[in-house]
Amino acid sequence: MHSRLISTAIAVPVLLGAWTTAFGFVFSVTYPAEAFSGPFSGRVVVYLSKSTRAEPRFGPNWFSPQPAYSAAFKDVKPGAQMVIRSQTATGFPGKLDDLEPGEYTVQAVIDRNLGGRTIGRSPGNLYSKPVRLELDPATDVVIEIVCDQVVEAPKFRETRVVKEVRLPSRLLSEFYKRPTTINAAVVLPDEWFAEPERKFPLLYSVPSFGGTHMSWSGRTNNSTTQRDGVPFIFVALDPSCPAGHSVFADSANNGPWGKALTEELIPHIEKEFRGYGEPGARYVTGHSSGGWSSLWLQVAYPDVFGGCWATSPDPVDFRDFQRINIYSPGVNMFLDEEGDPRPLARQGTRVLIYYRRFSDMERPIRGEQLGSFEAAFSPRGPDGEPLKLWNRDTGTIDPKVAAAWKKYDIGLILRTRADTLKPKLAGKIYVYMGTRTRSIWRARFAFCGLTWRRSATTRSPRFTPVTTAPL
Repeated sequence: MHSRLISTAIAVPVLLGAWTTAFGFVFSVTYPAEAFSGPFSGRVVVYLSKSTRAEPRFGPNWFSPQPAYSAAFKDVKPGAQMVIRSQTATGFPGKLDDLEPGEYTVQAVIDRNLGGRTIGRSPGNLYSKPVRLELDPATDVVIEIVCDQVVEAPKFRETRVVKEVRLPSRLLSEFYKRPTTINAAVVLPDEWFAEPERKFPLLYSVPSFGGTHMSWSGRTNNSTTQRDGVPFIFVALDPSCPAGHSVFADSANNGPWGKALTEELIPHIEKEFRGYGEPGARYVTGHSSGGWSSLWLQVAYPDVFGGCWATSPDPVDFRDFQRINIYSPGVNMFLDEEGDPRPLARQGTRVLIYYRRFSDMERPIRGEQLGSFEAAFSPRGPDGEPLKLWNRDTGTIDPKVAAAWKKYDIGLILRTRADTLKPKLAGKIYVYMGTRTRSIWRARFAFCGLTWRRSATTRSPRFTPVTTAPL
């Protein structure tokens, strides 16, 4: 209770009304006209945390998630109450009335959903300052919270060798019905400055889940622009979108991210920064969700990219989607064939997360990992939301939604379109992954199966500018 966070938070205008009426235990959230003229339509989230060291809105912590409760509202004017109560709120780990009594740091966020991935950090969202409170859902109390702070957009700091690109995208703006940019950080080799007439190959890098091009802000080191003595331009992409990670796949829910990248951003960057502008000098790489993205871009656009290096990609064959065959009749997301809970992540042999709890953690919020898969791969439902692959209460997988995911099943695409894709992709795709012993493995798609060769280190891309067979 004596942290800097708490001493600051107690000074904010949060009113407790111990009204012994039929309200029960509820949160009432408002916003002032000074913060947003309104009206507001969307989701309001109340975040709770036992910790005193960080603002709860920066959660969730995947490995130790704290309670969160949300509800949707429509056309709410400044000063009007938005009440979150147990009967109507979506909550984690359960209903609001089942919250364990105790002392919590409390913070609310009004989600205007203007483009950021996480609710607590999305520019334009309104939030309250955190306050430390004793909570007991057995009491009749209205906890009034004022969201009078506004999340500011992060500022990119360019350096001599790192430049930011924020390109207005016609394709994405038409989809989202608001001005939308597609972003990147461009890292330039020393030769780019020394030889102003020279053109360069480019390596496009897709960050893992949660990563953006902003991690390159302020950097002065351009060592990522050299391989085997050959200089190239390194481009860190921004895959973030309101529903999570766009994976640069055209999507019914996220919009035409693949098309925007290949038709808008890449031509712009290669013209602006003296790229060769040809597939033989254009490569893509990525890790985890970015690893999946790099594979998808190479397979979906075989005539655009000259080579792909993917490390630990997200599931590339949905017969093994995190150890689940989503096409298998009667399969369940939460329980395996023996009825045991399915693990989702481990460290060595120790399970860190199980499917059900992780799925439950995401229910009150948007922009998290499992939900981002549905946003990328599922059709859009009649309510405007991605169709759910699995029932959030029972874990049962919907076979119709699973069938719709086949459009993005990279393994299935390679097997069924091998005759046309093999000539375009032969020698271009490399996959690297670790085992529980942290060995590095190299896999090369052979289309008649995967051949695996153990390697102590990963192989760096080798560039052959202006050719169609770079490897």
